[in-house]
Amino acid sequence: MKKTALALPVLALMSLLSNTVIASDEVNLYSARQEALILPLLVNFTKETGVMVNLITGSDDQLLRRLQVEGDASPADLFITVDAGRLHRAKEAGVLQPIESDVLTEKVPSNLKNVDNYWYSLSQRARVIFYAKDRVTPEELSTYEDLADPKWKGRLCIRSSGNIYNQSLVGSMLEAADEAHTQEWLNGLVKNFARPPVGGDTDQLKAVAAGECDITVANTYYFGRLVNSKKAESQAVAEKLGVFWPNQGKGDRGAHVNVSGIGVTASSENKENAIKLIEFLLSDKSQTWYAEINNEYPVVNGISPPSSLAQYGEFKSDQLNLTKLGENNRRAVEMMDIAGWK
Repeated sequence: MKKTALALPVLALMSLLSNTVIASDEVNLYSARQEALILPLLVNFTKETGVMVNLITGSDDQLLRRLQVEGDASPADLFITVDAGRLHRAKEAGVLQPIESDVLTEKVPSNLKNVDNYWYSLSQRARVIFYAKDRVTPEELSTYEDLADPKWKGRLCIRSSGNIYNQSLVGSMLEAADEAHTQEWLNGLVKNFARPPVGGDTDQLKAVAAGECDITVANTYYFGRLVNSKKAESQAVAEKLGVFWPNQGKGDRGAHVNVSGIGVTASSENKENAIKLIEFLLSDKSQTWYAEINNEYPVVNGISPPSSLAQYGEFKSDQLNLTKLGENNRRAVEMMDIAGWK
């Protein structure tokens, strides 16, 4: 192992693979994705290439901080995290490096990768409107902008402004409109809150189902988890909710999307293997599995959506380059504070 010893999860992975392949090389991955959501792909990569993957999992912020503290001595070659805002933070922190790959250029749509090739997307999630089917009709819904209309006063649940997903949504609004209109939208949105923000996206979905509010904005994969759950109470929540794709009108920008993504670390000593693993994760077979297990949409065009979401149809997505979400993050947070979004 290079530079520093890695933790127990690495040893577990090495043990798992020891009976199937003799690795001729290695690559070290820090992943904010839980082990169950990425490990089978890494096992397949090692079987196919002979390159051993040493895996460390943890929270997004924890792993980013670890990369910063370790600096040039970090053993990590790759970093997986969720949300373009966090990927931007990693780039700005100097822990990633740009890479070139004809495969990645071909596979990843231009709006789903950093403009300077510091990171590439692995999966997509849409942040859309969910509504109580017994209290709201789809005809009442239209755009994100409409959520600030007084007709929704006391009817909207949403998580806190400290959440990166909401910050990125506001960051996208700043690209769709000027600051004055975005601030006006934020002020109206906050006035429509049914309760002070509390909990995660799943909690908002449950609140709508329970009648605490009528609509919410959440990432599609949280809903997919409820649909796929073996728990009757989770399935019951999903049954009460409708999915609405905002901003689908002619000439409108489409629904806001965000991603999980990956970048090669600035400290990488296994850059060639790191790029090889990214390319593997964007193969058709890997994309199909990754989307299904994570209840997310594939990045590569032509790959079917996960079964949990396929029934809700296709939608037009915002083609904004997601680099902008990170660049707009600070101003978005400031404006959310001004609006009183706690």
